[in-house]
Amino acid sequence: PKSKMDETKKPLRVPPEFGTYAEKHGIFDLYKRVIESIVIDKPEEPLQYIIDYLKRENDDVPQICILGPPAAGKRTIAREVCKRLRVVHITPEGLVGDDVNPVAKQARNFVKNGQSIPVEVWVSLVKNRLKSHDCIKKGWLLEGFPQTRDQAQAIQAEGISPKHCVVLEAPDTVLIERVAGKRVDPMTGDVYHTTFDWPSNSEIESRLVVPDGITEESMVNSLVEYHRHTTDVLRCFPKVTKTINADQPKADILALVLTFLSSTPRTAAPHTPRIVLLGPTGSGKSVQASLIANKYNIVNISCGALIKEAIADETKIGEAIKPYVERGMMVPDNLVMKVLSDRLSRLDAVSRGWVMHGFPRTREQAESLKDANLDPNRVFFLDIPNDSVMERLVLRRTDPVTGERYHFLYNPPRTNEVKARLHQHPKDEEEAAKKRLIEYHAYAEEIADFYETAMRINADQDPHTVFEFIESMIVNPLAKKFGDD
Repeated sequence: PKSKMDETKKPLRVPPEFGTYAEKHGIFDLYKRVIESIVIDKPEEPLQYIIDYLKRENDDVPQICILGPPAAGKRTIAREVCKRLRVVHITPEGLVGDDVNPVAKQARNFVKNGQSIPVEVWVSLVKNRLKSHDCIKKGWLLEGFPQTRDQAQAIQAEGISPKHCVVLEAPDTVLIERVAGKRVDPMTGDVYHTTFDWPSNSEIESRLVVPDGITEESMVNSLVEYHRHTTDVLRCFPKVTKTINADQPKADILALVLTFLSSTPRTAAPHTPRIVLLGPTGSGKSVQASLIANKYNIVNISCGALIKEAIADETKIGEAIKPYVERGMMVPDNLVMKVLSDRLSRLDAVSRGWVMHGFPRTREQAESLKDANLDPNRVFFLDIPNDSVMERLVLRRTDPVTGERYHFLYNPPRTNEVKARLHQHPKDEEEAAKKRLIEYHAYAEEIADFYETAMRINADQDPHTVFEFIESMIVNPLAKKFGDD
């Protein structure tokens, strides 16, 4: 049956699957991309354009620029990235060497006459290539272009802008030394180096040649030209640029590049936090939930507190739960889910978001959340050693007069009078704490398997340090996963 919103019922309940569906399928971002494309392309038939756009297999494809000075390793890294992401590799030489495109022939004539290729010719070459079916379907990587601010602004004026711009940088002295050992395979175009990256295949080795026009003087001139333009070029892509040190092993450079390419920029799409905090007793879940809820005005959901409220309010579900709690037995999952579902469907939780702790504790409970369309979009494991948990719990005390909480190590009572009346909660006694730890670890692995994208945090540190890490993962979009990951 379709979910409906009944405005006559109080408290107002909004089916949580509305927001979950929109977020899962990227509806808001899709709408934004469609509008952007219409504004850029200005089609004569907007409705048909939208239909054709939505028929694409994948409209959110990689769009990458890799820039850097000569000998920084752009070609090597670009080829590896294209292999991993299966995107189209585009180079300035490839654009000019296109035998089919008449504009490329025009560009070759400029080169033949010793003239610079005009900006408008470059733009035409890039625009025509990016409109081809393979670039639209797979995405593209543009290596070594744009080289000037005029070129960058010209392609932006045509609606062409990278989602990620990688800049490989290294000291000029390193680049000059590197170019002296540069060798190229004329058959494949692959770049090698006599010191750093020599081929193991003897057949490839025999084909290698020294690139034309590679001298120390020409290299110095190329570097001067690069440095003259690079700052202005990068000002055109301020929010999508990442500079990476190219004076390190190729594998390390590639890892840094792929990490950056997996990042997702923030968008204007509505984001409703649905956070689950998991961890052993004493790991600080309730503290972190309180910090998150207070700062971001989201609903703090404690499963244990909800159950107590249901019993205290003598609701129908509370009456069903009461016998289990009185006997110290586990409350059946279906009853817990009923309490949670009612609370998470209320308007404040659906519109503002929520942070939950104390549930789920087993894989079955996690699956129940998913089946009820209450999936979290952020899951955090607060990891802490068992001995630190015992230290936190066993030494914890409460003042029955003031209600203030103390800890014999971290927050000891200031007077002997207060110390004498402190009370230890039965759950904090050593045997009870050990039992709760054993119960957590019995199911921790299967929950971790269920929440594959969960983030693990070292909770054995200052609560505000833990909060800063959690906060950074809440406000930033989750990184993409590539097919080979």
